[in-house]
Amino acid sequence: MGFLRIRTTVDERPGRLAKLAAALAERGGNILGLSVQPDVDGTVDEFVADIPASPEAVRQALEAAGGRRVRVVPATAHELTDEPTRVLLLAARLRATPWRLPELLAELLRADDARWIYGEAVNDLPDPTQLVVRVTDKRSVRLRRTGLPFTLTESARAAALVRLAQPPAEDRGGDREITLSDGTRLEVRPLTPMYREAVRDLHERCSPESRRFRYFTSLPALPPRVFDRMCDRGRGLSLVAGHDGQVVAVANLMFTPDPGIAEMAFLVEDRWQGRGLGTLLAGKLVRAARDLGYAEVRATLLSDNVRMRRLMVRLGATLSYTDDPGVVEARLSVGAGVLV
Repeated sequence: MGFLRIRTTVDERPGRLAKLAAALAERGGNILGLSVQPDVDGTVDEFVADIPASPEAVRQALEAAGGRRVRVVPATAHELTDEPTRVLLLAARLRATPWRLPELLAELLRADDARWIYGEAVNDLPDPTQLVVRVTDKRSVRLRRTGLPFTLTESARAAALVRLAQPPAEDRGGDREITLSDGTRLEVRPLTPMYREAVRDLHERCSPESRRFRYFTSLPALPPRVFDRMCDRGRGLSLVAGHDGQVVAVANLMFTPDPGIAEMAFLVEDRWQGRGLGTLLAGKLVRAARDLGYAEVRATLLSDNVRMRRLMVRLGATLSYTDDPGVVEARLSVGAGVLV
C-alpha cells in the first residue's frame, strides 16, 4: 500500500511498544517515524511506516497486539522530513507573516481545515477531530482533521506556536510577586536548600488535615530526602510563597516517567487557604509546564480534598476516580488550561 500514518492508544505498561512494532514487522512494515504522546486515557503511539499491507489489515494486527482506537490514514514521503526542522521552519514563517497563523497551524498539525472564529471558543459537543486553539479572549483558530483525532500533545504544540505570534508579555518583575484578591502581596521564589528551616516551620504550622491532603498522611515533619528531591531541578520545579519573613506555601511541579506529563501538588498554610493563593501558584506551575514543553499536568488528590478539586476544575481539568475509591486524579491539558 505504501506510506501509512498509524496511531494507536496503548496502556502505559512495559513492552507494549515492542509488541506493536513486532506486529507491523510481521506485516512487512518498515517503521520510518515514531512519536509517543500522552492523551486522555493512555499513551498514543504514532508510526509512519512503509508497509505493503492494507489499512484494515494493519488495524487488525495492532488491535491483536493490544492497541486501542487504531487509526490508519495514508501518508506521503514529505511527512518523513525531520520534525524539529519542519517546526522551526514553520516558526520562522510565522515570525515573518503572523497573519497566516491559521494556515501555519494547519501545516503544523496536518489539519484539513483551519479558520478564525470569534467570540467564546466553546464546543457544545466535544469532537476529537476538532481543535479550538485560543489566541485571545475573543479570538481563536478552529482546526479540523478527519480520520485522525487530535491529541493533548498536539494541543500543546498548537498553543506553543500561537505564543510565538503574540507580542512579548509585559515584564512582571520576573514573576517574583503575586497579589491576592484582598490586596495582600507575597513574594514567590524557587525552592532552594536555604529555605529548609522555613519549610520545616511551615509544616509544623499546618494542621494534620492539610498535611494529609498534601502527602496522603499527616506527616509531622518533612523528611530531608523529600525536601532535597523538591529542590532538585532535574526532578522538577518547586516554588515557595513568603509573607512577612515566613514561607506560607510550597508548590511543586514534578517530572514523571510518562512522556509529556508533569504532576503538581501544593501545601498552603491553613490561615492562607481560601484566599486564592493556591490558584495563583497553580497558574505559575501550569505556565512553567507549558514553557518546559509538557502537554499535560496531573494532580492526584484525596477525594475529600474539596478545595483542591475545585481549584483543578477552575483551571479546566477533568476529574476521574482511580482504582482507589478514596483517590481522584485531575488531568489538565496545558494547551487548554486557564492560565490565571
